[in-house]
Amino acid sequence: MVTFIPNISTSILLPPKPPSKFPPNPQIPISKHQSPIFFQSKHPHNPSSQIMSSQQNKPSTKPFKFLIYGKTGWIGGLLGSLCQAQSIEYHYGSGRLESRDTLIADIDAVKPTHVFNAAGVTGRPNVDWCETHKVETIRANVVGTLTLADVCREYGLVLVNFATGCIFEYDLEHPLGSRIGFKEEDSPNFVGSFYSKTKAMVEDLLKNYENVCTLRVRMPISSDLTNPRNFITKITRYEKVVDIPNSMTVLDELLPISIEMAKRNLTGIYNFTNPGCISHNQILEMYRDYIDPKFTWKNFTLDEQAKVIIAPRSNNELDTTKLKTEFPELLSIKDSLKKYVFEPNRKTPKTA
Repeated sequence: MVTFIPNISTSILLPPKPPSKFPPNPQIPISKHQSPIFFQSKHPHNPSSQIMSSQQNKPSTKPFKFLIYGKTGWIGGLLGSLCQAQSIEYHYGSGRLESRDTLIADIDAVKPTHVFNAAGVTGRPNVDWCETHKVETIRANVVGTLTLADVCREYGLVLVNFATGCIFEYDLEHPLGSRIGFKEEDSPNFVGSFYSKTKAMVEDLLKNYENVCTLRVRMPISSDLTNPRNFITKITRYEKVVDIPNSMTVLDELLPISIEMAKRNLTGIYNFTNPGCISHNQILEMYRDYIDPKFTWKNFTLDEQAKVIIAPRSNNELDTTKLKTEFPELLSIKDSLKKYVFEPNRKTPKTA
């Protein structure tokens, strides 16, 4: 979930593809998680044709170079910091997602091995903004994302797309408290907000792009408890909170995994959350125990919440079996919060 907002004066119509002046590259395999699928690059000097191995999912032996969209957003900024820490060459894209020519110019200039999309709109101060800015939301979240995916496919590049898991809600097959999570192949069932509608729409369309890795992020959390986008920071500042178990994403643990997923050329949809669920009250109890012993909060019901928001909110549990199989070291949500968020920020004395 990020904060890039495009220039709303730009046309939302996709321009026609110009005929390629480049002969196709040899076919490039993408992921072990799909049946053997290949796509062709139209650029003879595309570095990904050298980086991607003829063996699916085989790590590259050549240097990586990442092109990242979403420089001014939370996740985009963190990705740059991680690349720097890992000595991975990276560049931020300057093109607008809905402008095909500017994306092509970025790729021609950078010649990346992989592309990351952490740009889009979630609305400020929250998703209610999207209810009154529908065209702008479509332009960024649908047209922009599809344009980037299409350009990356033409260049033979894997696109790691940070999406959302806020496209589901508890139902009869996935009841609250059942520990039965929604899987990657499940169809979205939450249409309560326009933001979620656009995200569900683009996810369905991106299934046709075999070069895209879609990461369903939910209620992102980081160790920076001053960041206003941090889910913990948000709920500690609310006058009242609901108390519902949800799947959540600890960025300190999962963003490095997203980089590793790019290195492995993984594609398809992944529920990109820590295993398990945690409720608002459980998080606030941890906040009180680790950060502020005097902290208090009040709860209210979903019906009471509905009176103070415009669009309903998604509540769900996602099944993380697929991600956990690829990364067995992935911690549960509670253990991840302790290790990456609360212990590093601890202000209270440890008990014996």
